[in-house]
Order: sequence, then structure tokens, then C-alpha cells
Amino acid sequence: MALDFLRRKSGQAGGEPAGKAAGAGAPEFKASAAGPMIAWGGAGRVAWSPRDTVSLTKQGFSGNPVGFRSVKLIAEAAAALPLVLQDRMQRFDVHPVLALVQRPNPAQGRADLLEALYAQLLLSGNAYIEAVGGADGVPEELHVLRSDRMSVVPGPDGWPMAYDYAVGGRKHRFDASGQPLPICHIRSFHPQDDHYGFAPLQAAAMAVDVHNSASRWSKALLDNAARPSGALVWKGGDGQGSMADDQFRRLSEEIEMHYQGARNAGRPMVLEGGLDWKPMGFSPSDMEFQKTKEAAAREIALAFGVPPMLLGIQGDTTYANYQEANRAFYRLTVLPLVSRVTAALADWLSAFAGVGLELKPDLDQVPALAAERDAQWARVAAADFLTAGEKRALLGLPAVPEGGVDG
Repeated sequence: MALDFLRRKSGQAGGEPAGKAAGAGAPEFKASAAGPMIAWGGAGRVAWSPRDTVSLTKQGFSGNPVGFRSVKLIAEAAAALPLVLQDRMQRFDVHPVLALVQRPNPAQGRADLLEALYAQLLLSGNAYIEAVGGADGVPEELHVLRSDRMSVVPGPDGWPMAYDYAVGGRKHRFDASGQPLPICHIRSFHPQDDHYGFAPLQAAAMAVDVHNSASRWSKALLDNAARPSGALVWKGGDGQGSMADDQFRRLSEEIEMHYQGARNAGRPMVLEGGLDWKPMGFSPSDMEFQKTKEAAAREIALAFGVPPMLLGIQGDTTYANYQEANRAFYRLTVLPLVSRVTAALADWLSAFAGVGLELKPDLDQVPALAAERDAQWARVAAADFLTAGEKRALLGLPAVPEGGVDG
């Protein structure tokens, strides 16, 4: 069709009618097979990976060492923090809620459940916990549900009326119209969504793509595919610069067999007459790839709130030493996360227990904060103008039980 159109247009050149031009003879056109083809070029678009939870988890956690280590570092550190349960008057050593948190289900302990909970929150911005049993009291078991399988069902007023959990082609609905709720939904702040949270991995998605692309480029370079180390230039005896097809195929096969790959690194090349080796160096833009990869790694760590020094990323001088970086990591990232999650858990479980409870991390047992805690204890103890009850309140301790010693 395109060729017929070109013929008609060429026949109408000069203002002659198409029929008259056709009667004068066939128009001339190029004999090349690419004659009717048009080369259409344009600026290429940047290819970003999808932003759904499954794709982000695959690219930023399963397929990226910086994202993987950042999530694992935060989740393991947060899950390892000792927790205390108390109400307004006392701190409990034995309590049904405390026993449930320590052994949430037969397959998991406290650290396993909390690590999965924190990881889901970091990867998707949402974390869901299911309460099993406990119609007349504290639940019998707690289970963390995968956030990519859960969807919120909003009611007429916009508040969640149910939660749908889809797995294996089946869907189970959790009714959220009564109290206590069977599902505890913990989500990060999202400025543009009423029901789902915003994950740190979403903010780091571009940096993850850049880091993964740089890794693939490095792998391709090792496989001799990103940029050749040199070129073989053919100079025939007749001065022509082209080789016969069989010569070209034979030379290519020999190079692939005897000179490519890690096992042939440094092997000298034997050239026949007419072949000349022209080494090719790296351009300045190629040499910047490693710096680009390190910058992307720092951005990923920044999105998760992990000091790059803790991940072994070179070139980071934000903190004077490792101990200071570790203290900032706990103070700015781990503790806010744990405090928010445990507060939500305590409020949810209080509805089952029927009493107001407070679940929070025990800062006295965090080694990274020992120096700060010692200074705070000394400062509060030296404040003679405060009563013992006021001092206990400043340190986050419950009030002295009735009949206790205050002095």
C-alpha cells in the first residue's frame, strides 16, 4: 500500500494527471529493498520498573542487596528490642497479653512475628495482624498476613467496613463493623491515600532501578558485552576493509571460544596477516558508573533511614564513627518505628482484654542507648525538687502502686 501510494504521488509530479502519467510508462523508483521504508527516530523514554507491591518487593528487596540489608537491619533490630507491658499503675511481669506477644502462634515466637510485621510495613507501607480466637478475652493466636494479598473494603462513610484476603483463587472477608476488630491494620502516612500507607521502598524505587541497572551493566561488562576492550581491524592486501563471510564467522567463533570469559582473561591473542588490534579505553562517562551506583545505594539507605556507614557504603562521612551512626540509627529509625507499632498493637489488644494497656520498648535494655540513658538517670536523680512519682513519670515508669514507697 505504501509503495502504491509513492508511485501515485510520483506519477502526479509536475501537475500531470495520474492516468496520463501511468500511460506514459512506469515511474522510476529505487531498486533497494529498503526504498519504501522510513526511519523514524525519537528520544527514548526512561524505563522504570512497576510500582506495585509485588514488583517493588522483587526489585528492591529480593533483587537488591542494599534494599534487602536495609529492611533486614531495621526489622531485626526492631524485633529484638525488649518490650514492657504496663497500665497506669503497674508494670506487668505476667499477663495474658504479654504471654500472647511472647508466643503469638505455634509456628512463631515474638521476634519472628515482629520481624515479619516490621518488614511488611517497610516494604508495602501496610501491616496486617489477624487475631484468632479470643471471643471472650485475649486472642489465642496472632498471625501476620501478607499485605499484597489484603485489600480494604470501604463503607458508605469511607471508613473500612471489611478486609478481603485473597489467596489461591479464594477470598476471605474479615468483618470490621464490630469491636474488637479481627484485623489490626498498621499503615504508614500517605498524603494521597485514605486506606493504604506509603512505603519507604516506594520512595527509593528510582534509586533501586538505577542501582540494579548499574549492577546489570557491570555484569555485562564482565561478560564482554557492555563495551569491547578493543577492535580487530581488517586490512586486506587489495586495500579493502571488508572480510569474506566465512572469514568473519570463523574469526568470531575463535574469539568466543578462546578469548572471551573469565577463564581466558589475559590470554594473548594471535593475529593473522591483515588483522590489526586497536585497544579501546573507557570514556569518562563509563568510569562514572561506579560513583552512580554508590550514590544510588546511599539514596536507598536514606529512604529507609539507615546510615550508609552501617551498610558498608564507601564515601559516607556523615557520622564521626560507627558507634555514633549506630546510636543515630536506633534513635531516629528503630525507636520511632517500634513505638508506633507497639502503641497500635496495645490499643488493639486492649479492646480484647477490656482494660487500657501500654506496650512499649524497654529503653533501659538497649545497648546502643546506654550512654544516653545513664545521663538521663543521673540528671533526673539529681533533681531534688522533684518527687519520686514525678521522677518515675519522667523516666517512663508507672506510678508507685498503692502502699509502695515514695521517697
